[in-house]
Amino acid sequence: MSRKFTIKDNSEESRLFLGRILAAFALILVLTAGLIVRLMYLQIVGHQHYSTLAKENSIKIEPTVPSRGIIYDKHGKILAENTLTYSLELIPEQINDLDGTLVRLKNLLNISDEKIELFEKLRKRQKKFTGIPLLTNMSQEELAKFAVARPFFHGVDFHLRQIRRYPYGDLAAHVVGYVGRINEDEMKELPIAEYRGSTFIGKLGIESAYEKELHGITGYSEIETNVQGRPLKTLKEVNPIAGTNLHLTLDMDLQETAYNALDKFNGAVVAIEIKTGAVLVFVSRPGFDPNPFVVGISNPAYQALQSSPDQPLYNRALRGLYPPGSTIKPFMAMAGLDYNVVSAQQQLFCPGYYQLPNSQHRYRDWKKTGHGSVNVSEAVTQSCDVYFYRLAGMLGIDHIHTFLQKFGFGEKTGIDLVGEKAGLLPSKEWKMSKKNQIWFPGETLITGIGQGYHQVTPLQLAKATATLANKGKIVKPHLVANRGSENASQEIIPLKPANISTVINAMVNVVHSNRGTARSIGTDIDYQIAGKTGTAQVAGIKQNATYNERQTEAKLRDHALFISFAPADNPQIAVAVIAENGGHGGSVAAPIAAKVIKQYLGNQPLPQPIKPIPANEH
Repeated sequence: MSRKFTIKDNSEESRLFLGRILAAFALILVLTAGLIVRLMYLQIVGHQHYSTLAKENSIKIEPTVPSRGIIYDKHGKILAENTLTYSLELIPEQINDLDGTLVRLKNLLNISDEKIELFEKLRKRQKKFTGIPLLTNMSQEELAKFAVARPFFHGVDFHLRQIRRYPYGDLAAHVVGYVGRINEDEMKELPIAEYRGSTFIGKLGIESAYEKELHGITGYSEIETNVQGRPLKTLKEVNPIAGTNLHLTLDMDLQETAYNALDKFNGAVVAIEIKTGAVLVFVSRPGFDPNPFVVGISNPAYQALQSSPDQPLYNRALRGLYPPGSTIKPFMAMAGLDYNVVSAQQQLFCPGYYQLPNSQHRYRDWKKTGHGSVNVSEAVTQSCDVYFYRLAGMLGIDHIHTFLQKFGFGEKTGIDLVGEKAGLLPSKEWKMSKKNQIWFPGETLITGIGQGYHQVTPLQLAKATATLANKGKIVKPHLVANRGSENASQEIIPLKPANISTVINAMVNVVHSNRGTARSIGTDIDYQIAGKTGTAQVAGIKQNATYNERQTEAKLRDHALFISFAPADNPQIAVAVIAENGGHGGSVAAPIAAKVIKQYLGNQPLPQPIKPIPANEH
């Protein structure tokens, strides 16, 4: 068997090896050159950029939330404050079995599923090594239970935190409002720098309208951290600036009196200081407790509020829309005198009903037998519907609209709250625009007695009453003290002094004459109250039917209204009252206003009467 041998070529192998050496050397040179170029770039060209990035990786900015401003009433009573409460917080990174821990805490402290769900939402938005609240505003019982079991809950502890509290609860909820957790939509609209770290924001009332002032200015700390983001030491601190304390014009003693005086009736009471526009009373009943909204109201509790037929969440004083009823008659009387459609002594006959020419429809008076011949003053005092049907027809809807608009009807008052409604002052143009229909003469008549399309808010009615009492000087209502400087240059409605005297004297007779519709409240005082009762229909009555309050379902009964100011010769306070389904302004709404007026004027010296305005001045 033969074997084959291969002769080794040493020179060829040497050339191949040398080529590989050269190729490797060239690659090393290229790589080295690239590294040198990159180092030069990092050290020279990109030094500033990467130095900044490195610093940001090692230093974190931690916001410091400012203390929210306190809200007081005019006497210094606290309406909204910050209290220290305990919060149960979990650090997920330190808990091996988070789900199991949550189950044990739920059983131990009877924690609702809603709070567990809220915790899970917060956990997804925060670092694992930060404390996430599970319970806020812990009760003494919850603290005691957890204190005993504390050693068995690693990564869980309670901490002292600030939380908003409203001492007066439902008594001032609609005016003060409340704060709640910032939602995602709100966060998109808020300035990032100012609200970093903030959890709460004003949702309603003063808390919302003055959010910027109450929130304050956020501080911050520069904290050195490691690569995992854990803090090592604090490098710099800038302290936050606390929010501004607000002093309201609200008088909580009067507020409580008005709220309680409404008693079983839903409704609203607004009282304004006539000279300044300061709002003394701003009641919407029923109210609600704002405190649960701060920490997160339970869904069943919120649904109960929303579904309640009494609508406790609805701000009736600011947004409630009601027919003004006969409270519009003093303004109609002033319009008739101002346009010279009637004179102060001119009498119109009231047989108990009024009919338009060539019409069989009867516009009825509240008094079936009629009032006989009455002048404008007597018509206001006795609330004669027929007089004002006829007056409205003589004026026409255009003049009615123009004149009432001067007193602020159909417009927002401009009060320093969010969400005010403007009401509705009807006109030919409005009806054509909204309903694509012409205006009918009968609609003018019912507008003259405050029915039909006309709608007002209690606040709007109070402002109009204050303007009338102020002899045409318009004052802008406001709730925060020292925010009424804009009232220094008041707009004035040009009204003849003689006409003002006629209407105001008629309103005094409403309370202090034997035939006045609110004569029951004019006792036990050494000054005069000027007022006007009103009854606003809720359900329509057929032409030949008779309204029987006792046989009418409670929610379909007429609303009771009353506007007033006092003292009549030098007005200090104006009050508007609406008692829903109260029936009669004289017996239900007027006594509520009287309680507010008598308490307010009983607590301060009576002013000296104003000198009469010369006849040549407006």
